[in-house]
Amino acid sequence: MRWVQAGYRPDRVFGRLTGSAFLGIAVVGAAGVLSACGTSGSPSPAATVTVTQGASASASGGGAAVTPPAIVAVTAKGALVTLDPATGTIARTLVPSHVLGDEISVSSTGMVYFAVKHGCSSEIEAIPDAGGTAAIVAIGSLPAVSPDGAKLAYADQPTLAMGCAPAQADPVPLYHLDIRSLSSGSTVSLPMVPAGQSSGLPAPISHLSWSADNDHVAVSTLSVQDNEGWALMIMDTSQAKYYLSGPGTTNVRATGSPNPQGSYLREGVFMPGGSLFVSRACCAGLPVRNTSRLMWEVTTAGAFVHQVAIGYANLDHVSLDASADGNWLLYLAGRALYVSHHGQTPSELTSGLIAAAWA
Repeated sequence: MRWVQAGYRPDRVFGRLTGSAFLGIAVVGAAGVLSACGTSGSPSPAATVTVTQGASASASGGGAAVTPPAIVAVTAKGALVTLDPATGTIARTLVPSHVLGDEISVSSTGMVYFAVKHGCSSEIEAIPDAGGTAAIVAIGSLPAVSPDGAKLAYADQPTLAMGCAPAQADPVPLYHLDIRSLSSGSTVSLPMVPAGQSSGLPAPISHLSWSADNDHVAVSTLSVQDNEGWALMIMDTSQAKYYLSGPGTTNVRATGSPNPQGSYLREGVFMPGGSLFVSRACCAGLPVRNTSRLMWEVTTAGAFVHQVAIGYANLDHVSLDASADGNWLLYLAGRALYVSHHGQTPSELTSGLIAAAWA
């Protein structure tokens, strides 16, 4: 039995794994096709949800049809839309253009938070998921609203696009994670590291996710340089003073095989039960030659819990999200949207997106 790496679809995978018995690992048989096997090598298929573009979701194995929850998304052309969860088609356009990926967030109150580009800066706006007029919330990007709808976490950092990079010699002080009370407007700004600390290059925030306790935030950061420095941090907002280091901030390790030394967590989000849904890539370093993209459920310490999918090695897997009840997962592989029911086989729902989230 061997791992399947590049060249296979992430929707051709398997059932649940345990820490000791690798049940349902996708393997290549003599005919070169994917199959599911137990530890003895005998077939052990799991009931899965099949979602194909333009078709309703249905459960295999004789189960009743299953439809995902509502979804909001950003198209490749920058439109904020709601999707028909059964077909993946656009149901409603909320904002026609200029909306940024990889993150949008929907409050329990029905407000959709998103970022819009304005020259070299961006601002966060909110609009009802049923449609209406957008209102400006703050200057920043990557909005993530807490489960209780009371707080908004977002990135306050410079744009590194051509012609927008900051001129100052040390840009690190420009990078902050802000937490805003949506009722009062009061905001706590957490810098990357303490002032004056030797930190080298900045570690930009790439995604944010709140835990169900409304106190902890999972902070995904981009590579610092040369495909090195990817990180996933768990930040206790009641203690943390900085988003990358210090008391109240802990690093989630990339564990398991293959090659845990070179592997990294590209992005991670909280699931309602307290574990994390992560995109685990291998490997860091130059030249960039990713050999695997694994969609895992892990503990906050990085310990393996369950494998959801083997992704495309040559595509980025981002915009991860778990539904409020924990029954559904979604992510983008490139610009294709995949959904998974109860952590089982993900399937493509639609494509042409740069961000998605459960509504």
